[in-house]
Amino acid sequence: MPKSSLTLVLGGARSGKSRFAEGLVTARPAPWLYIATAQAFDDEMRDRITDHRARRTDGWETVEEPLEIAAVLGAVPGGRPVLVDCLTLWLSNVLLAGHDAETEAARLAATLARPRGHWVVVANEVGLGIVPENPLARRFRDAAGWLNQRVAATADRVVLTVAGIPVEVK
Repeated sequence: MPKSSLTLVLGGARSGKSRFAEGLVTARPAPWLYIATAQAFDDEMRDRITDHRARRTDGWETVEEPLEIAAVLGAVPGGRPVLVDCLTLWLSNVLLAGHDAETEAARLAATLARPRGHWVVVANEVGLGIVPENPLARRFRDAAGWLNQRVAATADRVVLTVAGIPVEVK
């Protein structure tokens, strides 16, 4: 097994990607680091965050960071298993904060290309559905696709979850 690796876990909403990714991380010895990018702007998101927290047992340390995940990853001690959930929410946070998505995605992708442990990142595959009707949604969809391509290019492993079933892509 390589000393360091990056796994990208992709899937649609409720496809099982987070649960699968958590299993990849917990297969390694604790302590595990969970970098959470979600922000609870409404009741639905609060419920999703609560569900994710409830699945985490002892051994997890959680850092809630909606924007600066590259900086958090840069400070992680070598060899520590890390889960970033999720890149898609992070990207929406970047866009809503008015940051340049291309610059921030390049910075994050450069950090992810040099994992210092077993790192697993989760992202939604958003480009499989209907073309969004508004420009911001189309910009987001395109930026998410480009980010996923960038991360997948350097990842050691890419897994697509479909209906709770992991499908090896790379």
